[in-house]
Amino acid sequence: MTHVRPLANKLVPAAAALAAALVLAGCTPGTTTSDASGDAGTPVTGGTLVYASGDAEPSCLDPHVGGNYPQALVASQYLETLYTKDADGTLIPWLAKDSTVSEDGLTRTVTIREGISFTDGTTLDAAAVKANFEHLLNPDTASSTGYLALGKIDSMQAVDANTLELKLKSPDNSLLESFSMPWVAIESPTALKRSQAENCAAPVGTGPFKVESWKKQDAVNLVRNTEYVLPDPKAGHAGAAYLDAITWRFIPEAATRYAALQAGEVQLIDNAQPDAIAAAEKNTAIKHLDAPRPGASNRVELNSSKAPFNDAKVREAFVHAVNVNASIDSLFFGTAKRSYSPLSSVEPLAHSEESLFGYDPAKAGQLLDAAGWSERDSAGYRVKDGARLSLTFPVSTSQSIPAEQSLFEQMQATAKESGIEIKIKLLDLSSWYGELFTNNYNLVSAPYTKVGPGVLSILFHSDSTIPAPSGYFANLSQVKDPSLDVLLDTAGSTKDQAERKNLYAQAQQKVLEGYYLLPLYNQQNHFLYSEKLKNVGTTTAVASPTFFGTWLSN
Repeated sequence: MTHVRPLANKLVPAAAALAAALVLAGCTPGTTTSDASGDAGTPVTGGTLVYASGDAEPSCLDPHVGGNYPQALVASQYLETLYTKDADGTLIPWLAKDSTVSEDGLTRTVTIREGISFTDGTTLDAAAVKANFEHLLNPDTASSTGYLALGKIDSMQAVDANTLELKLKSPDNSLLESFSMPWVAIESPTALKRSQAENCAAPVGTGPFKVESWKKQDAVNLVRNTEYVLPDPKAGHAGAAYLDAITWRFIPEAATRYAALQAGEVQLIDNAQPDAIAAAEKNTAIKHLDAPRPGASNRVELNSSKAPFNDAKVREAFVHAVNVNASIDSLFFGTAKRSYSPLSSVEPLAHSEESLFGYDPAKAGQLLDAAGWSERDSAGYRVKDGARLSLTFPVSTSQSIPAEQSLFEQMQATAKESGIEIKIKLLDLSSWYGELFTNNYNLVSAPYTKVGPGVLSILFHSDSTIPAPSGYFANLSQVKDPSLDVLLDTAGSTKDQAERKNLYAQAQQKVLEGYYLLPLYNQQNHFLYSEKLKNVGTTTAVASPTFFGTWLSN
C-alpha cells in the first residue's frame, strides 16, 4: 500500500499524491457473509448509512492519483472496474463485456458493455476506457499502483464504439486481474478533463452512489445514483441502491469509533481492533465482517540494500530472534492467523514455508556470531567494529492498528534478548513516507493490495526499485536478484497455468529462503456494524465492502 525508493543512490522527491489511496473495484456479485446470506428480511428503501473509517483520510478521492487502501473503501461506492470477482473468487467481466488475447499474447482486445453512463451523463464506451488508461499512464497524474498495474501497455486504440485494442510490450497474464483493481477504476472522461484538484474533490463514475460533497477532516457525503445500471443483472436487484446516502466519516481513534457504533451514531466501522471484535462477539446488536485482502500478506520487510541486512546471516538471525507467534496469540484474540507466505491466504497460488520462521534464539545467536556480531556492549546489544547492531523501524500509525504496534513492541523486546536493538519510530503518514524516500529504514511494514500473484513482481522484481511517477516504489526489501527476475518475468507471461503456479512457487521460495521479509498474517480487513444494517457482506475484488444491496431496517 505504499512504496518508494532512492534511484541510483539519489533521493527521489516526495509527491503530495502519495498519501492518496489504493482504489476500488466493481461490485463483486454475491460475495457475502453475515446477514447477507439470506436472513436480512425485506429490503427497505431510504436512510443514510454513517460509516466511520480509521484509515488516514485520502488526500484525493480519485484513486488514479497515488493509490492506497483508504481510497479503495470510499471509491468502491462511486466507481466501478472493467473486471471483478464473483462469490467463488472467479474473475468475471463487469464494465467490460468480454476480452480476448492474441496467440502471441501481445494484443489484448476488450469489449465494453453498452447502455451504461457516468453520473454526469457521459456514455461509457471504448474511448472512455482509453482516456482512463491514458490518464493513469500520464506521469502528471502521479499514479503509483494504477501505473504499475498497466505498465505493460504500449499503445491503445478504440477500434469502434465498444472495442478497445491494447498493444503490450510483453505478454501479461495478470492484466485482467489488474483490471479488477481499484487503481484502474473507470471514470468519466469528461470529468477527467477538469483540473486534478476538481477531480480529486469529486470523481465521476458509474457506481450506485456519487460524490455530493467533501468536507475535509470531517466526511465525504455520497448520494444515491438514481440512474444506476447494474452491469450484470444477475449480480443484484434491479434499479438503484436502497440507501439514500452514505456519510463517510473519518475517526482515527479506535475507541472513539467503537463507542460511536455502540451509541448508534454510526452504523459501520472499519479497522476494528481485536479486543473490540472479541467484545462484539458477546453483543448481539453488533455484527462482524471479516474480509481478508488479496495480494501480499501483511509482513515486515528487511532492507537488504544496506548494513546490517545486506548480510543474509543477519536477516536470518533477526527472523529467529523475534517471537511473532506468541505475540499474535496474546494480542489478536484469534482474529489473525500467522502467515508464512509472501501472499495472502486468499490467493490460490500462495506458497508457505513455516519451517523457515521458527522462534529460535539459540540459532539467531549462532548466526550473529558467524556474521561477526559476537561481542556485546554494556546494554547487552551486539556490536561489531565498534557499532551496535541497531535497526531503524518507522511505523505508520495510519496503517498499523494499535494491536500491530504492540506486536512490533513485543518483537522489539524479544530481539533485545538476542542482542538486536530495534528503534521503533511512530510517525504520521507523511513523515513515514519521508523515511522511506531517504532510505532511512532497516525494517518496514507496508501492506500492498493487488489481486493475483502478479503482486510478487511489484514487490520483489528489481524493476520495482525504480519509482512510479508518483515517487512510489514497491520493492522495499530492495531485492536485486536476476534469477528471481527471470522467474517472475516468465511466470507473468506464460499461458500454461501449471507452469505459472510452479514458477510463482519457486519465486516465493527464493524470497522466503533469502529472508527478505518476515510474514505476519493476512492484511486485516475487519468491519463491525449495527444489526440494523442489513445485507452487508458484498465486497469488491480487493475486499472493500459495497452497499448497493444494503439497507437500514426500521
